[in-house]
Amino acid sequence: MTKVVPDPYVNQLTVRDFDCEANSNQISVIVEYMGLPRVEKWNIDQRRPEQPSFTSERITFLKYVTGTSDLIIGMDVTGDEREQLFLLKENGMLIPLTHSPEHVHLYGGSSPDGKWIAWSSNRQNPAFLDIYIQSLETYETHLVFAGDGMFTVERWFPNGNALLVRRTNSALDQDLGILSLLTGNIDWITEHSGEASYRNIHFSNNGDEIYLLSNKDSEFYGLACIHLPTKQLTWLLRGNWDFEGLTLNKENNMFAFTENQGGISKGYLFDLNQGALYTWETPMGVITNLTFLLQRQMLLFKLNGPAHPSELWALHLPTLQVQSLMNISKPLIEGKLANPKLLSYRSFDGLQIPFFYYKPEPAAQKHPVVIYLHGGPESQSRASYNPLFEYLQSKGFCIAAPNFRGSTGYGKTYTQLDDVRKRMDALKDVISLVDFLKQDPDIDASKIAVLGGSYGGFLTLAAISHYPNLWVSAVDIVGMSSLRTFIQTTSPWRKRLREIEYGTVKQDEDFFNQIDPLNHADRITAPLLVIHGVNDPRVSIDESEQIVNKLKQREHPVTFHRIEGEGHNLVKPEDKIYVYSMVAAFLEQYMGRD
Repeated sequence: MTKVVPDPYVNQLTVRDFDCEANSNQISVIVEYMGLPRVEKWNIDQRRPEQPSFTSERITFLKYVTGTSDLIIGMDVTGDEREQLFLLKENGMLIPLTHSPEHVHLYGGSSPDGKWIAWSSNRQNPAFLDIYIQSLETYETHLVFAGDGMFTVERWFPNGNALLVRRTNSALDQDLGILSLLTGNIDWITEHSGEASYRNIHFSNNGDEIYLLSNKDSEFYGLACIHLPTKQLTWLLRGNWDFEGLTLNKENNMFAFTENQGGISKGYLFDLNQGALYTWETPMGVITNLTFLLQRQMLLFKLNGPAHPSELWALHLPTLQVQSLMNISKPLIEGKLANPKLLSYRSFDGLQIPFFYYKPEPAAQKHPVVIYLHGGPESQSRASYNPLFEYLQSKGFCIAAPNFRGSTGYGKTYTQLDDVRKRMDALKDVISLVDFLKQDPDIDASKIAVLGGSYGGFLTLAAISHYPNLWVSAVDIVGMSSLRTFIQTTSPWRKRLREIEYGTVKQDEDFFNQIDPLNHADRITAPLLVIHGVNDPRVSIDESEQIVNKLKQREHPVTFHRIEGEGHNLVKPEDKIYVYSMVAAFLEQYMGRD
């Protein structure tokens, strides 16, 4: 089809991930341009690649091996999410480590002496994750723990004789334990009632304590310490939003973290010795990958904002001043990108629902509106760069991105408000947003579309089938048309966690049958665009095919695009431009834009 969304909106030169080599000015960066990620080694002083880059379509992460200049990188194939691990040697040689393309491999770090790595995989049972260690000298693997559950590695203990491991009970509930590599036994250290999560874990200098973020017995994640011999958790700092991305400078007990203030990151430094809290200013966006670069007195981080595609930034610790470190994102659309407003509205039951509102300058013609529904549902629309949003806004569209109940970032209770049979309350939040937006005199209330991906795709289909008269068009990307069939076909290692969120076919089939868009397809009146990656391991392409077939049987206007060589998320640059252009053209066709 004709390219509608110009290349500059999609093909920004951005930073996807980075890691710092210990005691060096060198960092390794996954840089993405034209949709193709490449690994580059940069010198902070020279601010340019020092070595030839390694390029592959599906590089997912990189981490230095302790005490070396070698890297562990992850890659999968055409979006299948069955990540394989590789050793990228300093000389550029790439050595496959896991050799099992039909299984998932989740990296757990390298040992203190740099001779071993740990990872989890579902090799033993497709529904469970077990723990392995692997020699980087002989490449032999050893299964060190297997069980009926989802077990992953957080960190190696400083003595190298144990692993700090996580057991995931649900998306919102985990336990931490100490896996002895000498005995193979796990000593669980975070017994709790209710749901509790633990993340961003760091050892103290003596190894007797771990610092981490947790929401144990709390609505929000705060900074805590666990004394390992006694398993006692002590709070160090808490706030009214979730803390995220904790990192630690062990030399002076300085922490860095961000606070997720309604989807916008605010950076903080916390001096544990002095009890002092400092902050710094950045443009609107999401801050991740906080990393101390001690020899330069810097804190490196990645900033991804609506008007600032993902870049590497530095905080100069003595002055608390920030700068874009490499200036690699030089958008051809610079000056055209705009930040949204963060607003809220009252839903059907009085609950306040936050949303980001992208609104063009007032014009003679009223603006059509696109309501964007995020996936998850344990996720959040955040203040980050979205090429489709920016392009549509440039063409006169308003975009509203609500964080309906069930989203993360607003406390544990808020996230649980859509569980199982409360599912349709999230949809009612979307309908309440329509009512709220109609009060804006600058919008055309007769031209409201809904667009969503994954779980947001399910809500999109639910919106147009349960409330058919509100929408002029709709776009469903990798969405579920039936929770019943989705639960039956999602990847085995994801199934149990999804059942906790959505319910089980055995206990909740009657409810699924009542709400599933597939069962109400005859009520749909809005023209529908459906897009799905053929290799999607999370939501089977059958979910799209079955509702498309139903709509075609009654000659309803539906356009279906199967994207070969893609999975749940788009990776290839040509596919991104193709899909974004398709969505933009479809919305403009049915919403009266030139």
